Amino acid sequence: MSQPLRIGNASGFYGDRFTAVREMLEGGRLDVLTGDYLAELTMLILGRSKLKDPAGGYATTFLRQMEDTLGLAAERGTKIVTNAGGLNPGGLAAQLRDLAGRLGIDVKIAHVEGDDLLPRAKELGLADSRYGQPLTANAYLGAWGIVECLKAGADIVVTGRVTDASLVVGPAAAHHGWSRDDWDALAGATAAGHVLECGAQATGGNFAFFQEIYNVKPLGFPLAEIHPDGSSIITKHEGTGGTVTIETVTAQLLYEIGDPAYLGPDVTSRFDTVELSQQGPDRVHVSGTKGSPPPATTKVCLNHLGGHRNEMTFVLTGLDIEAKAEFAKAQLEAAFGDDRPAQVEWTLIGTVKPDPATQGEATALLRCAVLDPDPDKVGRSFSGAVVELALAGYPGFTMTSPPGKGSPYGVYTPAFVANEEINHIAVLPDGTRTPITPAPITSPMTASTPTPATEPTPGPGTASGPGGGSGGRVPLGRVVGARSGDKGGDANIGVWARTDAQWRWLEGFLTIERLNELLPETREHSVTRHVLPQLRAVNFVVQGLLQEGVSASTRFDPQGKALGEWLRSRLVDIPEAIL
Repeated sequence: MSQPLRIGNASGFYGDRFTAVREMLEGGRLDVLTGDYLAELTMLILGRSKLKDPAGGYATTFLRQMEDTLGLAAERGTKIVTNAGGLNPGGLAAQLRDLAGRLGIDVKIAHVEGDDLLPRAKELGLADSRYGQPLTANAYLGAWGIVECLKAGADIVVTGRVTDASLVVGPAAAHHGWSRDDWDALAGATAAGHVLECGAQATGGNFAFFQEIYNVKPLGFPLAEIHPDGSSIITKHEGTGGTVTIETVTAQLLYEIGDPAYLGPDVTSRFDTVELSQQGPDRVHVSGTKGSPPPATTKVCLNHLGGHRNEMTFVLTGLDIEAKAEFAKAQLEAAFGDDRPAQVEWTLIGTVKPDPATQGEATALLRCAVLDPDPDKVGRSFSGAVVELALAGYPGFTMTSPPGKGSPYGVYTPAFVANEEINHIAVLPDGTRTPITPAPITSPMTASTPTPATEPTPGPGTASGPGGGSGGRVPLGRVVGARSGDKGGDANIGVWARTDAQWRWLEGFLTIERLNELLPETREHSVTRHVLPQLRAVNFVVQGLLQEGVSASTRFDPQGKALGEWLRSRLVDIPEAIL
C-alpha cells in the first residue's frame, strides 16, 4: 500500500505572502508544494496584462519566488504544482527553464494547456449579447493533465485555469495510482484540495472565532496527508502560527460553495458526506467523502470589459449626519446634469456615537461609486465635480482621497461547454504533447434538493431544538460561526454551529425567511439554502447580490467577504440552554 502523500500549499491568491514558499519548503517534509494564484478577478487582471504584452499573462510573483527557492525545492525533492501559468502556462514554463539553466539546477518542467477557449469563443457561442467578444475565456480543466506530467517525471507542473482542487487531486491520483472512476478517492482528494486552496484560511485566517487562535506568529500554511482511499489529515508544519481544528476546516469547506454536490471536471464530490474528527493537536481527519461521475459539461470563466468605474468618499462629522448625506447627494446629482453616469450607487457607512470623545467617534462616511461605458463620465468630470463642492457643501466637508481618473472594470459570467469541446493537453518535460480525454462516464448536472423558499419560519423561542427559556436577544455569532465569499455575481454564506445542541436549534431557526429578515439586502434576490448535517452547517447562496462580479460590483464589500460577520452581529432570541 502506498504511503500518504504530503501536499502543502503556499499561495491562496495572487498577492499572498511572498515568503510562504520558502517557509513551507524549510518547515518540514513535503512531497508536493502547490500554489493557487488564480481567481475570476485575477484572470481579468492577467487578460488586461496580456493585451499590453502578449508574452505575459502569467503570475510573475511565482517566477520571483522560484528565483529564491528553486534550488531548495530540488534539494528537498519536493515537486511543485501551480496554476500560476494563468493565460500563458507555456510561457511561464519556458521562463522557468531559462531560470533553471541560469541557476544550474537540473529540474524537469512540464505544463498543461487547453483551457484557453478565447480563439474559439464565437464558434462556442461564448460572445455576450451586451459586451461582445470576451477578454478571457478559460475552461476549468481537471487533474489528469497534471497526472500525466508527474508520471512523466516532471519536477514542476505549470497549469492555466484548472479547478483549484485539481492542484491537489492530480498529485494524489498520480502517487496512489487512482483510475478515472475511483470516484470516492477523487472526491476525498477534492475535499482536501478545497481546504488547502485558500492557504492560511484553513489554519485560522478569517476565522469567526479569531480570538481563540494562537496568532503571535504568522499563520502557518496548511498541508494534507492524503491516503490511498482519498481520506486525509489536514495539518500544518510544527511551530507555525495558527491552528487546525474541526471548525477551521469546516469554515474552509463552506467557503465559496453552492450545492453540496460539488461539481468538478473529474468527479462530483458530496460535501454533505464529509466527516471530520480531531486526531490530535493541529490534525483533522477528513473522511467519508462520496463521489460520483462528473457532469457532461465543463464550466468556463468569461471576463468581458464592461466599462469604467470610479468612486469618491465624503467624510461626515458631528451632528445631522443623514441630513448632510442627503445634501451631498443632492448637490452632486445636480452637478451631473446631462452627464450622469449610467450607474450611481450611494452607501452611508458607520454611525456617530452620542457625545463622541474622539473625532473618529464623531465620523461617518458617504461613498459614491459610479460606472459607465464612457471613461470621461466617471473620470475627472466626476471626481472633479465632487471636489468642487468643497467650499459650497455641508459643514466640515472633507474627502478620503484626491480626485482620480477612474479605471476599467470587467464583467464575470460563467458558461458551460460540452466536455468533448475541450482540448486538454499535457506537455511533458521532453515536449511530448499528450491529449487528455474527457471523463469516460458522466452524469446529469443535477443539484441537491435545496430547502424551498416557502418553508415555515419558526417564531422566536419556538424553533426546533433544546427547550428552556430564552437567553434574551444576543448576537447570533455567540453560538455560530460563518464564512462568506463570492461566486461571480452570487454570494455564499456558510453558517456552522459549534455543538450538537446548537445545531439542532440552528437548523430550524435559520431559514431563508429568517436570513431575509436579518440581512434585508438579500430580500430582492433569489436565495437557496442547503443543509450539511455532517458539518452542522447550512449554506445560503444569494443570487446576483454582487451584481456582475467583483470588478463590476459597486457594493462596499464587492466580494461578499464580510456578509457572514454582518449576519453574526444581528441580535436574535437564543434559548438559554444553548448559550
